Parts: sequence; structure tokens; C-alpha cells
Amino acid sequence: MTDEVVEHRRLIIAGTGIAGLTAAIYAGRSNNDPLVLEGDEPGGQLTLTTDVANYPGFPDGIGGPELVQNMKEQATKFGAEIDHGIVEDIDGGKPPFRVELSNGDVYTCDAFIAASGASARTLGVPGEDELMGYGLSTCATCDGAFFRDEDMLVVGGGDAAMEEANFLTKFADTVYLAHRREKFRAEDYWIDRVMEKVDAGDIEIMRNTELLEIHGSPEDGVDHVTLARNEEGHPKDNLNDPDTETFDFDVGAVFYAIGHTPNTDYLEGTDVEMDDAGYLRTQGGDGGGQTKTAVEGIFGAGDVVDYHYQQAVTAAGMGSKAALDADEFLEEQPQSQSVTAETPVAESDD
Repeated sequence: MTDEVVEHRRLIIAGTGIAGLTAAIYAGRSNNDPLVLEGDEPGGQLTLTTDVANYPGFPDGIGGPELVQNMKEQATKFGAEIDHGIVEDIDGGKPPFRVELSNGDVYTCDAFIAASGASARTLGVPGEDELMGYGLSTCATCDGAFFRDEDMLVVGGGDAAMEEANFLTKFADTVYLAHRREKFRAEDYWIDRVMEKVDAGDIEIMRNTELLEIHGSPEDGVDHVTLARNEEGHPKDNLNDPDTETFDFDVGAVFYAIGHTPNTDYLEGTDVEMDDAGYLRTQGGDGGGQTKTAVEGIFGAGDVVDYHYQQAVTAAGMGSKAALDADEFLEEQPQSQSVTAETPVAESDD
């Protein structure tokens, strides 16, 4: 670990998804000279969505990558600096915060916004990488309407899978819900709602069934999938079992609903509070300071906080709040002495 500091910044923002870029736009307009670090998933989850139809202001929709690029240009126009960099560790006791990147570079800052998002869990099956955003999605609310009247497959067995399967019945011919076990992990509330749709013929449950492969092309989307079924459950672990059935199944879209992992590892060891899954706990409420964490000067926005809505527009709202909260905090703080690559961190304190 080095004590050499590349630069001191008034504000650092981790993440270039919708929350981070909105925070950057607001922070730039507030003359807080933000440094925005892209992380290992530049643009966030929205870059996996080929057509965003529910973001306000775009009646004809807009591509996810295009929306992200537009926001980057808007942020830099107002003075934000966007750079490659993955935050590895933060000394999060009090300002100035020491921010170490995975390449060894060290920055200090007076305020920090964690907007590093959450990564959707995937299965790693063949066809997944090629078809993500082209018939394979991790967000039913975002993409369900694009596959109206298609048969759709939802993979998962928890609350998210039940909720997404229920939602997709608005558009699908039939929703198939594949779960690798006999029993679901979801709450009874969601199971009961799904069973009502099963009785109505809108959802069909495929227990003890796992996805093995997704077939199709970016040009034509998902054509069909290969599934495995074993009445004892976990068929992937028992592919050589003669009782395991492997078969092709026609669907026009696949939705993963197997959870997200918040990108908050770099905050472990600080006094920032998280829940058991790693999502940040912020102040919330109705007044100002809603995005404050338990550490003064560190704020959270977007999917690192929000495990429920996880929408681009709600992330944008939280990003603006975080920038406004950070600006209010910074106005009350004396600006720390600028540091250079020759200046040890300890000498950067006032």
C-alpha cells in the first residue's frame, strides 16, 4: 500500500451509471469539481438494455448506452472529470477520505458519493453473453413490454422471480417460471399471487428445472432454450443421472431473477452501515440529508442503496439528492489542502 497521493479532490463519485452520472451533473453545476470513477462496469446496468422506453423525455425510447453517453457528455460539460478506475478501499473515518484504486493510485477527497450500483447475478450458461439485451434481460419492468405476446421464461425462486413473473403476465402469452428446487424461497404473499395466475392459465411453474443454454442471435433475439429437469432438484448437478431429462423449449424471452450483488466491498471496514446483503443504509426520510450514510461526508445513491425499485429514473433521483446533500455538506467544511503525488496522505490534513 502506497502513501503517495495522486491528487486531492473536493468530491469523488464512484460509478458511472445513472445515479453516478446524475450526481456528477448536479455536482459539476455546483462547482464541486467532481472526479467520477467508472468502476469495472462502466455505465452500469443500463448498458445491458438496448432500448429504454420508460425514461422520461424519450417518447420513442433511447438505447441504454446512448443515454449513458449523453449523460457523460452533460456531466463533463458542467465540469465533471470522468476517469477509469475501480475503488479498492476507502479510509472512511472522517474527511479527507483516502481513496485507493485497484491500480494502486491514491486520491483524497472531502466528500464521497457511493453510486457504484449492483451487479445482476447471472448463470454463465452458453448464449448468455451474446444475448444479454437481445432477448435476455435482468429487468422485467425495463424490458417486458418489448416481448408482448411471446412465451417468456423467468429463472428464479425468490420474491424477485415471483414478482417479475407476475408482472410479465401483462405482456406474455404464457410465463414459465423455472426453479431448480421443489420449494420456493419466496414469501407466501408472492407465492399466493403467482398461484392465482397459475390457476388462470397465465403462469406455468417448472419445478426442479434449470436453464442449460440460450439459443438465438442478436439479430433475431431468443429462439429457444435448453432446460434440464430432475424430480430430486438441482438437475445441473445430476446431468449424468438417467432420471435427468434434458429438452429444448420454445420461448421468445428469458428473464433472470436470481438477485443482485451491491458493489460495496470497498466500504467494508469503514463505519458506513450496510444490511446483511451489503446494501448501504442511508438516513432516508422526507427532509434533506436523505442520502447520508453513518459516516459524515459519505453518501449513497442508486442500486447500492435501493434493492427494491432499481429503476433508472429512481436512480437518477437519488443521484441528484446525493449531489445536493454533498454540496450542503461541503459548504460547511473547510477545503482540505491540495495534495500532490509527492505529498503523503498524513500531510494532507489541515
